[in-house]
Amino acid sequence: MNTVIAPATSKVELRPRNEADAVFLFSVYASTRAEELAQTGWDAAQKESFLRMQFEAQRRCYDNDYPGAEFLIILVDGEAAGRLYVHRRETEIRVVDIALLPEFRGGGIGTGLLSGLLEEGARTKRRVSIHVEVFNPALRLYERLGFQQVSSTGVYHLLEWSPCVEEAK
Repeated sequence: MNTVIAPATSKVELRPRNEADAVFLFSVYASTRAEELAQTGWDAAQKESFLRMQFEAQRRCYDNDYPGAEFLIILVDGEAAGRLYVHRRETEIRVVDIALLPEFRGGGIGTGLLSGLLEEGARTKRRVSIHVEVFNPALRLYERLGFQQVSSTGVYHLLEWSPCVEEAK
C-alpha cells in the first residue's frame, strides 16, 4: 500500500482494486457522469441502465487495453474516496483514470497523487500522459501541473508532461 499525505493533513493511501469494490467503483463512475446525465431528461431507471452499461464497457476496455496496469482504490483516512488507474510503460506513465467522489474533490488529493506520478516520471525519465474530456474541469489542474496538449480527437485531449520540459525551466 502506497501512502501520500494530502495538503489538508489527511492520510491518503492506495490499495489494489478487488471484486468487493464493484459497488463503490460504480458510484465513483456515476459521480463523474452526474452533471452530464442531469441534462438528458432521462428518468432514474434510464440513467441507471445507461451508467451500468457504460461502466461495464469502460471496465472491460481498461482491463483489456492496459495489461499489467495498477488498478488502485484511493483511501482518505481509511475511507474509499476514488480510483487511480496507472499503466507504466518503458517510456511513459499513462494515467488511465483518476476520479474522486465529489466530497473528496478540490482538497488537493488529486494534485498530490498526480505530483507523485510526475516525480516518478522525472526520476525515471518517462513522460506522463492522460486523456481528458475537453470540458472536464480537471483540465485546469493538469495544465497547472505542466501537462500540455499533444493531440485531440474532438471529445478527448491527450495531454503529456515531459521531464525534459521540466528540466528546461
